[in-house]
Amino acid sequence: MPVWIHQVETILPEFSFSQEQASQKMQDWYKDDRTRRIIRVLYRQSGIEKRHSVITNFDGNEAGSFFKTGPDALLQGPGTAARNDIFALESRSLSVALARKVLDRCPGVGPMEITHVVTASCTGFYNPGPDFYIVCDLGMPFSTQRYHLGFMGCYAAFPALRMAAQFCQADPDAVVLVMCLELCSLHLQMNGNEDSLLANSLFADGAGAAIVSARPPAPGQSAYRIDDFQSALVPSGEKDMAWRIGDHGFDIALSTYVPKIIGANIREFIEPSLARIGIRMADVETWAVHPGGKSIIDQVQASLSLRPEQVRASREVLRNFGNMSSATILFVLQEILRQPCRSDSEKVCAMAFGPGLTVEMALLQAHRAGSGAGGEEACPP
Repeated sequence: MPVWIHQVETILPEFSFSQEQASQKMQDWYKDDRTRRIIRVLYRQSGIEKRHSVITNFDGNEAGSFFKTGPDALLQGPGTAARNDIFALESRSLSVALARKVLDRCPGVGPMEITHVVTASCTGFYNPGPDFYIVCDLGMPFSTQRYHLGFMGCYAAFPALRMAAQFCQADPDAVVLVMCLELCSLHLQMNGNEDSLLANSLFADGAGAAIVSARPPAPGQSAYRIDDFQSALVPSGEKDMAWRIGDHGFDIALSTYVPKIIGANIREFIEPSLARIGIRMADVETWAVHPGGKSIIDQVQASLSLRPEQVRASREVLRNFGNMSSATILFVLQEILRQPCRSDSEKVCAMAFGPGLTVEMALLQAHRAGSGAGGEEACPP
């Protein structure tokens, strides 16, 4: 029984800034020449042009400023509790708005049809959380089952989608709302640490959602058929991507070696994973690579000998939105469905990476709007 990802939708905070503006702001905050040079290089080579944030005023002494200027002219950031309070406030409105958006645009699925809500986030915690408000504010049945996957990182969309698919395989009538919501900018760190400087140049805020069910897509609806999920660990990267809860937000370890570790290991994971279900690398037309950074996409493309157009969606999302942790891959999947199809049964290999070093993969089949139920005639002859 096939399970489908229906109607991928995304949402962003209204406030945005260019990467050039962010680079200049960071350079203004730091006074030593070495750090300023590092910032210029990181931001110039990031592959990012614009990012969004729930923070609208990053520094100053007026009410609402995220950083305050202390008596010694150094910036003083908010504590973890204050950052989490912003997450609680902003994530509620964003999650409810996105849930309403994805349901409004998914034919034949309304709030009363949702049987499960699965949420994922690693950038804030409160309870009752977004899953609770999605159910209550949209008028879903109070019997709707709710699950939250927390603190996994950039790969969390895959466990969330896998969980949803398993619900649908166990119960053909299940209809699951999956949502990944990340407000990474709340954990901006001004400690001068090179890992923090790198993280500050990449991360942004955003959320993505999809409806998962065993129902075939309605005529005119774009969708993905789920074919397989695979997981792997690369223990040699354990200390190169990690984070802990600190007194002033989350303290992240993000080594510049991460792309090289991924590049050195990705083929030996991907090839046997595809072979287990009878697929060759050459059979995959499109690759949805989590754009953790430009160098990650570069390394995957080079290691797998991919053509530029095969990873175009990942680069577009990175350029326009930055790295939004677990939500980012849903932006990439949405972008792929907007692009011209490559075949009547276009195979898409999606992947993301996170602490551990963890690698998660999904093999999907893309069906564009205009196809019939089950995806017939997805592409013109």
